[in-house]
Amino acid sequence: MNFWEKFISSMGITKMGLPEICMICIALLLAYLAIVKKYEPLLLLPLAFGMLIANIPLAGLSAHDEGGLVYYLYQGIHLGIYPPMIFLCIGAMTDFGPLISSPRSALIGLGGQLGIFVALGGALLLGQGFTHIIPGFEAFSIQEAVSIAIIGSSDGPTSIYTAECLAPDLLPVIAIAAYSYMALIPLIQPPIMRALTTAEERVVVMDVPKRVTQRQKIIFPIVATLLTLIFIPAAGSLIAMLMLGNLIRESGVMDRIVRSLQNDLLNILTLLIGLSIGATATADRILDAKTLLIIGLGLIAFCFGTVGGVLIAKLLYKVTGGKVNPLIGNSGVSAMPMAARVSQKVAQEYNPHNHVLMHAMGPIVSSTLGSAVLAGIFITFFG
Repeated sequence: MNFWEKFISSMGITKMGLPEICMICIALLLAYLAIVKKYEPLLLLPLAFGMLIANIPLAGLSAHDEGGLVYYLYQGIHLGIYPPMIFLCIGAMTDFGPLISSPRSALIGLGGQLGIFVALGGALLLGQGFTHIIPGFEAFSIQEAVSIAIIGSSDGPTSIYTAECLAPDLLPVIAIAAYSYMALIPLIQPPIMRALTTAEERVVVMDVPKRVTQRQKIIFPIVATLLTLIFIPAAGSLIAMLMLGNLIRESGVMDRIVRSLQNDLLNILTLLIGLSIGATATADRILDAKTLLIIGLGLIAFCFGTVGGVLIAKLLYKVTGGKVNPLIGNSGVSAMPMAARVSQKVAQEYNPHNHVLMHAMGPIVSSTLGSAVLAGIFITFFG
């Protein structure tokens, strides 16, 4: 009897309650979206699997079970290793030529940061309001509000890096919200783009981007790194790795490493990040009112980021006498390269001869830089 009692008590099902069952159902839903709907499957599938195994009692496979396999994999996030390494890979895939040839596109990327500040204000105000509605609800601290706000950057690695530095308890839901909304870009952004632009603006054909020399492309990452490290050192890890990857790409002498960064290393890091974050999403940390509020604030941040970018693009349309198509404004969020593809798709719906893809890449890369710099500023002041 002692043997059977020990055997039965060692089963996870004996400790499983309704919260764990709910989390397993959520994990299965995310896996369905990844496999069947193909929403960001490279990240969403390992994230769903990590969530699944983390909520099996007694398995010891959550990121919080010290000494377990996933616990050690999670240290790459806890120690701030994975997000900068992802930026290294992104840098090797990024062409800064559109931004260099048209510096004014950086203004659109700046407008895309509107969502961060709207979400920041919303987190502080709504957090205070819910304390009177929900018994036991604690308002968001400034560190938590800032971490939630960075979802508006539409940049997964930056959101993860900021949350781990400022609000590690909120990391799983922030990461899930950030990557989920990035996957839903084709559904969220087009209605906003159409609502804020006129028929005349949508058909504007933009001039071919100016040619950028190889020397300019090599100098840019070096100068950007120096300026960041001098003025905003807290953003140095992200920006330095991004620029190193880009310098490796543009140098033209490290093709083998470029291929590895763009494919093998990026895929492995994405797998490790997804599994590690999913394994932090245990029932006791996810199933509360704050989770729903964070998901709602993330959607608001994403929408206002799109609005800010489109409004700045409309302003440039006026200032330049109709030379800028406002439909590239959605690329003011740094969801690379999905936002640029949405710009191209919507623009061709109204003018089949319009090609705005490369023009949209300028705002995206400037937004990536801007959100990383903002994250560094937030960490400096509130860390």
